[in-house]
Amino acid sequence: MNEQERPNVVQATSEEYPLAALKSTVAFPHNRLALPVGREKTIRAFEEAMMRPDRLLIIGTQFSPDIDDPQPKDIYTSATLAEVLTMHRQQDSTLQILVRGISRMTIDEFLDTEPFLRVRATQAAETHPKGPQSDALVRHATNLFERYAQLNRRFSVEDINSVIALKTAQRLSDTLAAHLVTDIEQQQELLSTLDSLERLEKICVIMGNEIEILELEKTIRNRVHSQVDRSQKEFYLREQLRAIQEELGMEASSEADEARLKLKEKQLPPAAATKVLKEIDRLERTPAQSAEIAVMRSYIDWMLALPWNERTEDRFNLEETRKILDNDHYGLEGIKERIIEFLAVRQLRIQATKRGAAFKNESQGQILCLIGPPGVGKTSLGQSIADALGRKFARISLGGVGDEAEIRGHRRTYVGALPGRIIQSMKTVGVRNPVFLLDEIDKLSSEYRGDPAAALLEVLDPEQNSNFTDHYLELPFDLSEVFFICTGNVKFQIPRPLADRMDIIELPGYILEEKIQIGLRHLLPKVRHEHGLSQEQFKMQPSVMDHIVTEYTREAGVRSLERQLATICRKAALKVLEKPNTPVRITPKNLESYLGAPRYSSAPPLQRTQIGAAMGLAWTEMGGILLPVEVVTMVGKGDLQITGQLGDVMRESAQAALSYIRTRADELNIDPNFQDTTDLHIHLPENALSKDGPSAGITIAIALVSALTHRSVRNDVTMTGEITLLGSVLGVGGLKEKILAAHQAHIKTIILPAANKKDLAEIPAKIRQQVNFVLVDNMDQVLDQALLPPLPLTENEEARPDNLLLYQENIAGGRRTGQSKRDNEDLDSSSYQFSHPEHGDSARAETEEK
Repeated sequence: MNEQERPNVVQATSEEYPLAALKSTVAFPHNRLALPVGREKTIRAFEEAMMRPDRLLIIGTQFSPDIDDPQPKDIYTSATLAEVLTMHRQQDSTLQILVRGISRMTIDEFLDTEPFLRVRATQAAETHPKGPQSDALVRHATNLFERYAQLNRRFSVEDINSVIALKTAQRLSDTLAAHLVTDIEQQQELLSTLDSLERLEKICVIMGNEIEILELEKTIRNRVHSQVDRSQKEFYLREQLRAIQEELGMEASSEADEARLKLKEKQLPPAAATKVLKEIDRLERTPAQSAEIAVMRSYIDWMLALPWNERTEDRFNLEETRKILDNDHYGLEGIKERIIEFLAVRQLRIQATKRGAAFKNESQGQILCLIGPPGVGKTSLGQSIADALGRKFARISLGGVGDEAEIRGHRRTYVGALPGRIIQSMKTVGVRNPVFLLDEIDKLSSEYRGDPAAALLEVLDPEQNSNFTDHYLELPFDLSEVFFICTGNVKFQIPRPLADRMDIIELPGYILEEKIQIGLRHLLPKVRHEHGLSQEQFKMQPSVMDHIVTEYTREAGVRSLERQLATICRKAALKVLEKPNTPVRITPKNLESYLGAPRYSSAPPLQRTQIGAAMGLAWTEMGGILLPVEVVTMVGKGDLQITGQLGDVMRESAQAALSYIRTRADELNIDPNFQDTTDLHIHLPENALSKDGPSAGITIAIALVSALTHRSVRNDVTMTGEITLLGSVLGVGGLKEKILAAHQAHIKTIILPAANKKDLAEIPAKIRQQVNFVLVDNMDQVLDQALLPPLPLTENEEARPDNLLLYQENIAGGRRTGQSKRDNEDLDSSSYQFSHPEHGDSARAETEEK
C-alpha cells in the first residue's frame, strides 16, 4: 500500500523536468501509483523521463478534468517529483506506467509546451515536528483509520497492518491522503500543506466526517432490515388477529372499513354497491404483499370516484342563451336558431317530466352532430352550449382512434388496465350530466383491435346509453343525462349507424362580411391580448381586415385569418420594443410590410375568354373550391387522354360528356367523324390534388364543345352539375359551399341544375343579391349560357386565333347572346336573382314561391 521506511535513494539531479499532467489523480510522496496514459503529450513526457539517467519527472494535476490539452494556466503549481519504475506499451498504443512519489515540488516556470510540457521546479521546504504531540496525533490517526476500515470494509488485512506500522506523521499523512481522500481539491490542498502535523490533522477531520457518514449509513441499513423483519412479523400477527376476530365476531378499523364508509356516503346504485362491497371484502382478505391488491384498490377508487348521482342544475334562459351564442359566434344565424330550438324542446321535455309526463328515454333527441370545414366554430359552439345550460364541459378527440378499448376500456385482467375515455372524462368533470363533445368523429379508424365506431353506438344510442358498460367497470353506467355533441368535417365519412342516431347540423362556412366582422370583433382583440399589446400600442384600421380576408386567406373558416393576425402582432410587438413611445398603426398601405405580397387576387380567376377552358365548382372537406377544366384537340386517331389525378366517377363523367357530344355533333356544327382524325386531352390542373365526383360533368362538356367548335367560354361564369348521355343536367350536393367559393372569387354568374333551386333558400341574402343564378335542365341551356357566339368570318377569312381573340375582346363589354343581364338597383333581402332560359334573361322569383 505504501513505500515502507526505506530511504529515497533517488535524488534530483536537475531543476528541469518533463511534466505529466493528470486529469483526476494526485500523486503523493512515498506512494506508488499505477497510471494508464493515453494523451500524446503525457506519453512524450514519460518517454523523456525514461531517457534520463534518474528517470525523474514532475507529476501535476489539472484544475479541470475536462481539458484535453492543458496549458500552464490549467495546472496546479504544487506537484510531486516521481521516479518511473516501469513502463509498458499496450496494444491500443497507450502506456501502463508505475511511478513512485519522492518529494513535494513547486513549479517555478514552464519552459516548453511542445512536444511535451517541460518545467523548472524546486523542492518544497517541508517541516516535520517531532515530540509527544506528533506521537499522540499519529496514534489518534491510526485509531481513526482502524474504525474507518471496519466500517468501509474495502481494505485488506495487509493494507491495514501496513498503515498501522507507519509511525511518523510524514509517511502516515501522505499514505492516508493517497488512499482515503477522493476529492481532488482536498488532495491538492493536502499536497500543498508542507507541515506534516497540520496535514495529519486535516486528514483526521476528513476521516472523522467519513466515519460519521458510514455509521449513519449502517444505522439506516439496519433500520431497513428491521422494518422488513417487522413487516413480515406484522403480517403473521395480522393474520392471527383476523382469525381471532372472526372467531369472536369482532371488527377492526382498516383500509377496508374506510372504503365501506365512503361507499355508504356515496349511495351507489344497488348493483354497483354490491360489486364494490365484494371487492372491499376481497381487499380485506388479501395479504398486503399480494400483486392483486393494487388492482383491487384501483378498481375501488375508480368506482367511488365516478359521479353516480352528482349532477348540476340546468339554467336555461332563452334570452341569455341567445346572448351567449351571439357573443361567442358572429353570423351563423340559422345554425344558432336551430340550436336554440333544440334546447327549447329539451327544456319543455324537462318541464313535462316534472308534471308527470313519461318519455321513453330522457336522452331522446339530445345528440347533435355539427358538420363543417375546419375553423368554422364547431368546437366552440359546444362550449357555448355548455355555458348556456350552466353545465360542465367535457371533450375528447376521436381523430385516429382505432382501438375499441379507447371507448370501452380494458378488462381488469390486463396489466395497467384503465376505463375508456368516456368514463375517464366523466370522472374528471365529476357530474353525470355534462355537455360532452366528441370531436372529429368522422376520423375514426378501424383496426384489428376492434371498431371504435361500433363501440360508440352504445354511447350515442338513446335506447342503450342508459346502460353503457365499460369493460373495466364490468357494470352499467348511466349516460342518458349526458348532452352529447359530435363534430366532424365530412358527413359521408361518419359510419351510417352512427349518423342515424344523430341530429346533423351543417356549418358550411362564413361569407366575406362575416369573416371581416369576426376578425374585428373576436380575433383581433384576442390575438392582440395574447401578444401583450394594448389598444394604445397597436391600432388597425377596419379596412385592413377586408384586405387580409380577400388577399391573404381563402378558406371556409377563420383559422388562417387568425394566423395572419398573429403574424402582424408578432412584428408589431418587435416594433413596440424597439420604439416604446411610438404606437404601431396598420393601414392598407403598409400591410404588405407585415404579411408580404398578397397571396390571392381579387380579380376573377379567368382574366379573358378562352377556347377549351371552363370554370367549374367542387366540394371538399375544407369547403368549396373552383375547379378549372382544360381541353385541347390534336391531330390524331381519336385517342382520349384524361389527366389531373381524377377518380373513376369523374372519368365516367368525361366519357358521358364525350358520348353526348358525339350524338349531337351535327347540331353543334362538329364533324361527326372528328374522332377519326382528332385526339382529345382533358386536363384538370393542380395534379397534386385528387379529384372525383359527378358534379363536373357539364363543365367538362362545355370545355369539350368549346375546343371542338372553337367557341370561347365566358370567363365570368362558373358552373356545376351532372350530365347524362341524353344531355339532361342533374342536381348536385355541397351547393352552399360551392357558391361561397365562387362568391369569394368574385364570380357573379353561376350555372346550376334546376333541381337545386330549392337549395338556394339556404344561401345568405347578401350573396343572393350579388350573384346571378342560371338554372338549367339540359345541356342546350348550358351551351347557350356558357359559350360565346361563333366567330363571324368573311368568305376569304380563316378562323385564326388572332381573329378570334380580337372578336372576343370586342364583345367582352357588350351584350352577348344568351347572357343574363343584371339590374343595378338594390334587391330585397328576401329574394334571390336567377336566370332561366324558359323565362327570359334575369327573371326574379321570391323565396315564398319556392
